Amino acid sequence: MELKDKILSQYVAFENDKDINSDVHEIRSEAFKNFESLGFPTKKLEAWKYTSLNSVLKQDYSLFPKNENAVELADVKKYFIHDIDAYKLVFIDGKYSSFLSQTTHDTIDVCLMSSALSKPKYKAVIENYFNKVAQKDNLTSLNTAFANEGAYIYIPKNVEVEKPIQIINFTTGSEAATMLQPRNLIVVEQNAHVQIIERHQSLTSNPALTNLVTEVFAAKDATVDIYKIQNDDLNASLVDNSYIEQKSNSVVSVHTFSFGGNITRNNLNFYQKGEHIDSILKGITIIEGKQHVDHHTLVHHIEPNCESHQDYKGIYNERSTGVFNGKVIVEKEAQKTNAYQQNNNILISDKATINAKPQLEIFADDVKCSHGCTIGQLDDNALFYMQQRGIPKKEGKALLMFAFANTVLESVKIPEVKQRIAKIIANKLNVKIGFDL
Repeated sequence: MELKDKILSQYVAFENDKDINSDVHEIRSEAFKNFESLGFPTKKLEAWKYTSLNSVLKQDYSLFPKNENAVELADVKKYFIHDIDAYKLVFIDGKYSSFLSQTTHDTIDVCLMSSALSKPKYKAVIENYFNKVAQKDNLTSLNTAFANEGAYIYIPKNVEVEKPIQIINFTTGSEAATMLQPRNLIVVEQNAHVQIIERHQSLTSNPALTNLVTEVFAAKDATVDIYKIQNDDLNASLVDNSYIEQKSNSVVSVHTFSFGGNITRNNLNFYQKGEHIDSILKGITIIEGKQHVDHHTLVHHIEPNCESHQDYKGIYNERSTGVFNGKVIVEKEAQKTNAYQQNNNILISDKATINAKPQLEIFADDVKCSHGCTIGQLDDNALFYMQQRGIPKKEGKALLMFAFANTVLESVKIPEVKQRIAKIIANKLNVKIGFDL
């Protein structure tokens, strides 16, 4: 049975089993019909021109894993940013792990999506925010149809969360192949501030596919920092659909660090609905083998006097493939917009590939908008200069590549995250260098 047919056959039983309010049932039903009509994306779609999911979709995935593997803290501690105090939402094969998590309802809500969808006390937030900014494309509709579990984060007005929130999804290989569909909702009210660290990690060599949807709402004067760490097993694939709505004077930054996994697709969408908004999108990709990472970004400038900054760095080795498709839309009313987009790439191997497509759609006439893209190799003169001063060629290459990526690391606000990413980069470059950040 093909995966789409399997999904369609199991939907009714899944929907009838969930105790959620009638409005959410209606949303799910509409999303299911949309996915049934659209199916999975193919390369015939312009947005998926350079990324094929065919090899991933051939697996016989278990949609609702029934077997359970015990996971001890010692087995997974290394995947946490464990040297900081943080709230934690941990999911194992799509199910919440109370043992590994640390939630709270003290001033803020850091808890489960399943609770928010079913309990009356969350009804107002769900009605106002759930599925309000997520689009109706193929995979987002699929996630919405099966939306049940994930992270629910609500930060009230004027609250600065004193410690970061970590969201971690583990796949254990309890089934021969596993498909997960986490759904996150993050609402940050006026003048509130939160930092979020997100990771998906497979603990098995069995195939795993995660189709994630995250909706983020940043109210007036809110500040939201999100860090996505993608360093998964080579048999794990991820489609990360993030939708972010911002109100006046808010600042939202998303840093995406893509180092591992089979196929990784990041759909990152910002919608600016107010003035004096700042949207920050930054990423580092370092991959090898036959890995594939696709960054698909959108920043929609709707009102005047706003800014957006995109800076993506990619290092590609062996037969790896990178894609950057960044779009900026500036509406006629969005005068005084300042939009910056930059994508720089280094090909270490002649067999590596990068497909870059920066796009600007500008309908206003008083704006500052720029985009740039470079694809090249390491500077031989700089490498020779370093060798002349006693730095071995291997370490010299690593230093050059680290310096290349460092413009993204400089803006990371959590020192422990910055240190963790630096260590991962050193491992990916196969050197032991004590990068001092």
